[in-house]
Amino acid sequence: MSDAIKHECGIALLRLKKPLQFYSEKYGTPFYGLNKMYLMMEKEHNRGQDGAGLANIKLDPQPGKKYISRIRSNDNQPIRDVFAKVMGRFADLEKDNPQALKNTQFLKDNFAFTGELFLGHLRYGTFGGNSIENCHPFLRQNNWMTRNLVVAGNFNLTNVDELFGLLVELGQHPKEKTDTVTVMEKIGHFLDEENQVLFDQYKALGYNNQQITELIGQHLDVQRVLSRASREFDGGYTMCGLIGHGDAFVLRDPNGIRPAYWYEDDEVCVVASERPPIQTAFNVPVESIREIEPGHAYIIKKDGRSSIKKIREPQEKLSCTFERIYFSRGNDKDVYAERQNLGRNIVPEILKKVNFDLDNTVFSFIPNTAETAFYGMIKALEDHLNDKKIEQIAQLGSSWTKEKIESIIRHRARIEKIAIKDVKLRTFITQDSARDEMVAHVYDVTHGTIKKGEDTLVVIDDSIVRGTTLKKSIIKMLDRLGPKKIIIASSAPQIRYPDCYGIDMAKLGDFIAFQAAVKLLEERGLTSVLDVVYKKCKDQEEAPKEHVKNYVKEVYEPFTPEEISSKIAELVTPSDISANVEVVFQSIEGLHQACPDHKGDWYFSGNYPTSGGNKVVNKAFINYIEGKNERAY
Repeated sequence: MSDAIKHECGIALLRLKKPLQFYSEKYGTPFYGLNKMYLMMEKEHNRGQDGAGLANIKLDPQPGKKYISRIRSNDNQPIRDVFAKVMGRFADLEKDNPQALKNTQFLKDNFAFTGELFLGHLRYGTFGGNSIENCHPFLRQNNWMTRNLVVAGNFNLTNVDELFGLLVELGQHPKEKTDTVTVMEKIGHFLDEENQVLFDQYKALGYNNQQITELIGQHLDVQRVLSRASREFDGGYTMCGLIGHGDAFVLRDPNGIRPAYWYEDDEVCVVASERPPIQTAFNVPVESIREIEPGHAYIIKKDGRSSIKKIREPQEKLSCTFERIYFSRGNDKDVYAERQNLGRNIVPEILKKVNFDLDNTVFSFIPNTAETAFYGMIKALEDHLNDKKIEQIAQLGSSWTKEKIESIIRHRARIEKIAIKDVKLRTFITQDSARDEMVAHVYDVTHGTIKKGEDTLVVIDDSIVRGTTLKKSIIKMLDRLGPKKIIIASSAPQIRYPDCYGIDMAKLGDFIAFQAAVKLLEERGLTSVLDVVYKKCKDQEEAPKEHVKNYVKEVYEPFTPEEISSKIAELVTPSDISANVEVVFQSIEGLHQACPDHKGDWYFSGNYPTSGGNKVVNKAFINYIEGKNERAY
């Protein structure tokens, strides 16, 4: 993706099922848990570089001993900063008394982050500031162990205002109106109620308070707490929680919008946003890792027993396709295959655009994250050429010669590494024109790869969101090579609608596809469509989200995808270049074929998995018409 987009977050949860001494003896370090958390979080750094946090809970602490530890960072390298500070606590001990590092009970009694239960978080700041206070995990404290709650997650809720109001109706006074605080207080409220119910029950049976505390920890019904707390949640979420006495949970939304995977053996319980971090950290095959099903929670009790429990009724699984196109780690077995298929599926349209003239066409990719789709594109081109070669050889009949066959066999697609992204350029120039000139040189090109005035240059990108980088940098850079035509091929379909589930694509007017549709309406005298859509959106602005329809679809209805693609090409083409520019997009059908198990395509189709999504898209349109440069949720 050549446009800068923030997105997603990453979570990592680890429960050590054996005493700490076991790991020290077997693996030679008392910091087995910390080492695994560091490795998992580093292998998920693609999911968050604005901040990081780590929490730890010690099981069965003595009264008066601190048992919950948390550290957060918004440093330039937050993961390293977090673990440097955590491990720095042991540096003096290693120097002064190295033998003490072998005494795991001493470490647990006297040092933070030596407990059995870990929760890590990586943050991309899609909303709100980037202060350390915005970093997860969040902590809800109480003197009762079973009422302490640590929360972190990868989520965005569309109905924070509604949920905030429900908290106020319960008599609470939340300190912030954010989805993280709202979620924590909602779960915390029902955790408190569950505690009180159990307390009253055991008190009536004659148990004393210390006995009751132990019984609450044993019998706390996490499934019931989560079911009651999440009843009104509308959005995409993977929510993780640690309860002070040692229970833990990871909850996934009913449509499976946000990802979560788990692994368990006799030593550990592990959860992460993606599979490769678990595979790498614990050296396990992909077949051993399972997905938390939509609407379910993976619950780990203090005694180490785990279970999968249904929390909300699962709906149609509509996992986010942008996970597969761009955000997930490309070394995941399925993601790698899906991205190659995305490249394959766009080839028929590319061949039409180049008139099947592969002798005078050069293929490349921008940015580096499009490389896997590029491989898929090349494999499809090779298949096309092999089919042609078989035909040509068959047509030779008895007139074949070694030279003729060699000429046919050696025919191949022209593949080049066209673009090189340099270290991010900084400019201290304030004038827009001068700054744009600097931005245009973020990428550099490989000279001598294009026959000037003869070749068509095809460059595949993951997706085109705003088109800003294309216009200000990439197309100008490619034009310096002198091709007669530049074709930008997007492995994703046209992005037409905002996201509201955790990716920073919230303003409708930013999308180049929306800009193209508005421009076409203007050129064809159809601007009344905007007025009609605006009125429909305003009329249902105060309606319950369950009754709201996505009327923004009507903006695109007068035009074919090809017409919008052509207009996008015009809009992203600078006025001072020589080459003809065309843009080719993946079809939604091609997307579904490439990613058959991940059909959350609302960015492209406008078919939101939750009713809150329809409310958000209409609000985004209202903001656009009214000139409000703000998010719709």
